[in-house]
Amino acid sequence: MVEFGALSLVPPLLAILLAIVTRRPILSLFLGIWAGGVIVTGSIGIDQTFNWIAGSIADVFHAQILIFTLLLGSGVALIWRLGGAIAVRDWAVERLQSQRKTGVATWVLGIVLFFDDYANTAIVGSTMREISDRFRISREKLSYIVDSTAAPVATIAISSWVAFQLSMVREGFDVVEEAEGVDAPSVFATYLQSIPYNAYALLAVVMVGLVVLTRRDYGEMLDAEHRAWSTGKVNRDDATPLQEVEADLGDPIDERPMLRTFFAPIVVLIAVTIASAFYTGYLAAGLESPAELFALSLGEFAEGVAGEADWAAALVWGSFAMVATAIAIGVGYGLFDVGDGVESTLDGFRLMLTAVTILVLAWSISAVASDMGTGEYVAGLAEGVLSPALFPVVVLFTAAFIAFTMGSSWATMGIVTPIAIPVAFELTGDFALAPVVVGAVFSGAIFGDHTSPISDTTVLSSTFTGADLIDHVRTQFYYATTVIAVVTVCYLLYGYLGVPPVVFLPLGVVLLVGLVYGLSELDARRKGVDPIASREDVEFIPEPERDPGAPESTD
Repeated sequence: MVEFGALSLVPPLLAILLAIVTRRPILSLFLGIWAGGVIVTGSIGIDQTFNWIAGSIADVFHAQILIFTLLLGSGVALIWRLGGAIAVRDWAVERLQSQRKTGVATWVLGIVLFFDDYANTAIVGSTMREISDRFRISREKLSYIVDSTAAPVATIAISSWVAFQLSMVREGFDVVEEAEGVDAPSVFATYLQSIPYNAYALLAVVMVGLVVLTRRDYGEMLDAEHRAWSTGKVNRDDATPLQEVEADLGDPIDERPMLRTFFAPIVVLIAVTIASAFYTGYLAAGLESPAELFALSLGEFAEGVAGEADWAAALVWGSFAMVATAIAIGVGYGLFDVGDGVESTLDGFRLMLTAVTILVLAWSISAVASDMGTGEYVAGLAEGVLSPALFPVVVLFTAAFIAFTMGSSWATMGIVTPIAIPVAFELTGDFALAPVVVGAVFSGAIFGDHTSPISDTTVLSSTFTGADLIDHVRTQFYYATTVIAVVTVCYLLYGYLGVPPVVFLPLGVVLLVGLVYGLSELDARRKGVDPIASREDVEFIPEPERDPGAPESTD
C-alpha cells in the first residue's frame, strides 16, 4: 500500500468539515470520496471514486446491512400503516403525562433493546417520535436520547457489536502469541473484565438519564429545547429532516388501533434475530447435538456460539420475519389486503432511501481512509507518546479520532484493537492491561461515532427521529464531550493512582451530575434563559385535527 501520510486525513476531514458548514451530508461525503480519488490517482479520480462506492456495496456484510435497513424501514412503515403508533400513543397518553416521563420511557426502551444498535434506533426513534412531539421535546433531544443509548448499550450485552469485538481481541492475542510464544487469556474473560473500563458507554447511558430526569440542558440543546417549548417547532424552520413518516407514509389506519400491531412484529424481529444468530453460531462452532450446546460454559457459549454467529444475516432474517408478521396481521384482521401490504413495504423502502444513500457513502469514505492508511497513520502518531499509565488515554483518543474521521466504530475497532493489545503487552510484559485497552477502544470508538456527521448510527438516529442530521450532531456534541472529559479523568486516576473502576465509575457519575447542573446554569445565565426549558406541571391534550408536532398546552 502506498503511504500517503498526512494526506490520508484530507478526504474524511474534508467530508466532515463540508457536512458541518453546508449541512449537506450526501454532497459532502461524495466530495470527500472524490478528493481521495484525486489524491490516489493524481487526476480527477472519477473511476477510483465510483470503485470505492461500488466496492462498499459489494461487501457482503454491507449488503446485508442495506437489506436489513430497507426491510426495517418496511417494518416501521407497516406498523405505522396498521395503526401501531396510534395504539402506543393512546396507551402512553394515559401514562406519560410529562416531558420527564416521556424522556425516561425513551431512555429505558433504548436500554432494553440491546441486541443491535441499528434495530434500537429504528424501533425507539419511530415509536417515541410522535409522543415526544406531543410534549414539545425537540427532535434534537429525541435523537440524542436514541443515539446515546444505542451503541453504548450494544457494547455491554450479547449483540453483534460484542461478537465483532471478541473477534478483534482474538486477532490481537494471536499477534502476541505468535510473536512472544505465550498463551493468551480467555477472549471472553478479557471482554467481561473490559466492561468496567468501557467508561464512555456506561457513563453515556448515565448522562442520558441525568438529562431526562433533571430536564437541564446546555449548549445548542438548550436553544433547541427552548425553541420547541415556546413555539411548538420540534425542528427549526430551515431544518432538513432525513425523513418524516407522516409525509412519506400517509395517514395510518385508525379504525382499530391495537398494541399487538406494534409489539408482535417487534417481538418477532427480536426473537428471530437472536435465534438465527445462535443457530449460525451453533453451526459455525461445529456442534453436533443440542446436548453439546447445553454442556457449554457461559464463556464457551459466548466465544464459540455468539462469537461465531453471523449477526448480519440474522438481522436480515429477523427484519424479513418482522415484515411478514406485520403483513399477516394486517390481512388476518382485515385491515388491508396483500396488495396494500406490499405497497406499504415499498413505501418503507422509499422511507430509507436517504439513509441508505448516506450509509453507502459513509462506508465508501471509510474504504478511502482504509486504502490511504488513515487509521495506521493516526495510530503511528500516537505510538510516540506512550507509558503504561497514559496508554489507555492515548488509545481512547486515537480510537476517537479514527472513528470521527472514518465515521465507523467497527472499522475503528478493527484497526485499533489488534494494534493496541500487542503494544500494551510490550509496555507491561503481560496481559494485565488488555481489558483496559479493550474498554478504551470501545469508549473512543463510540465517542468518535457520536460526534461524527458521517457515522452510520448517527445517520440512522436522525432518520428514525425525523431530525436534521447536522443539528443532531451539533447538539449531541456538547454532551458527548462532557462524558469523554469525565472518562479521561477516570483513566488518569486509574493509570497514575491505581484507582479501580469500582471507585472511578461512581466518581464519574458524581462529576457528571455536577457538570450537568453547573454547565446548564452557566449557559442559561449567559443566554438569559432558564436551564429547564419546560414547565413540568403542564400537560398537553392533543386535538384530533392538530399537527402532533405543534400541540397546544393548557394549565
